[in-house]
Amino acid sequence: MKQFYKSKSLLRLSFLFVLLFSVITVVTSCKKDDDDEFQDHVVQFEVKTTTGGVIKTIVTQVGTNKNDIFDPVGTTWKSDEFFVNSSQAQLNLDANAVLPETDSELTINLWIDGEIVRTDKKTGKGELVASIDYSFLEL
Repeated sequence: MKQFYKSKSLLRLSFLFVLLFSVITVVTSCKKDDDDEFQDHVVQFEVKTTTGGVIKTIVTQVGTNKNDIFDPVGTTWKSDEFFVNSSQAQLNLDANAVLPETDSELTINLWIDGEIVRTDKKTGKGELVASIDYSFLEL
C-alpha cells in the first residue's frame, strides 16, 4: 500500500512538472520582442532649383506637425537634420517655385539616415509644384 501511495505522489509531481514546463514554454514563445519595433532615423528635407529659379513656398510635415516656409532666400534650401521615430505615420515635403526657362528644374529630396529615399523633379518654365510623401509604416 505504501508503494502505491508513493507512485501516486510521483505521478502527481510529474504531472505538475510537465504542466509547469508547458506553461513556461508557451509564455516565453508568445512573448513579443518590442525592442526593435520602432527606431529613430535622421531626417532632412531639401529643395533646390536651377539658376534663376525662385522658391516661393515650402511645406514640411512630420506626423501632424506642419511647417510652412515662404520665400526662402537662394536657389537651395535644406532643413536642419532632426530625429524622427519610425512610429510617425507620414513625412511630407511640398514646394513650389517660379522657373525662368523651359529646361529649368525644381528638385526636392527626402534624406533619411544620410541617403536620398524619395525625390521629385519637375522641369519647365513658370510656376511648378513638386511633392513627396513617405511613410515608415508598411501597409
